[in-house]
Amino acid sequence: MAAERRRRPVATPRRDDLDAPKSQRRPLFRPQFTSRDRIGRFSEGFARAMGTPWFLIGMTVFVAVWITFNSTAPIGAQFDPRSLNFTLLTLILSLQASYAAPLILLAQNRQDDRDRVQIEQDRQRAERNLADTEYLAREVVALRLAMKDIATKEFIRAELRSLLEELDRSEVEDAAVAVDDLDRDRRG
Repeated sequence: MAAERRRRPVATPRRDDLDAPKSQRRPLFRPQFTSRDRIGRFSEGFARAMGTPWFLIGMTVFVAVWITFNSTAPIGAQFDPRSLNFTLLTLILSLQASYAAPLILLAQNRQDDRDRVQIEQDRQRAERNLADTEYLAREVVALRLAMKDIATKEFIRAELRSLLEELDRSEVEDAAVAVDDLDRDRRG
């Protein structure tokens, strides 16, 4: 066992950047996102949060407190004075809007992609259902055609009646033959 361990080649860690051409290698200092999906989930969560009444209420309270404080506080304590038309508040709201719009568009694009995939799956499912329905319809037609060759209940009853009548006739004939035989035996 120890000899087998020695004979096995030792696996060395492979550097992924050496087996690809230089043009395909990832630059050293470029940030690598672990998943595009993580950014997409973040954007959907952000868009979902911005569409709630709580966000609107919170934003309204924030702006009201900001304006109230900067309007009523002593001039030395105001950090965004009314005399400058709340420039800092305007910049903050503009910055928030400039980030919100692309994130909402990204969330919409992801939803469009999901809808497109869902529509394609629905179309494929509908095609399979149509094919299954057509197959079953052909099978039903084949069974109906085969049923024409199969005896129906009425046909079987008529055949049984005719057999019973035939049996009755043969019994009557057998009885008549037996009576004739008895008569011959008595005479004879």
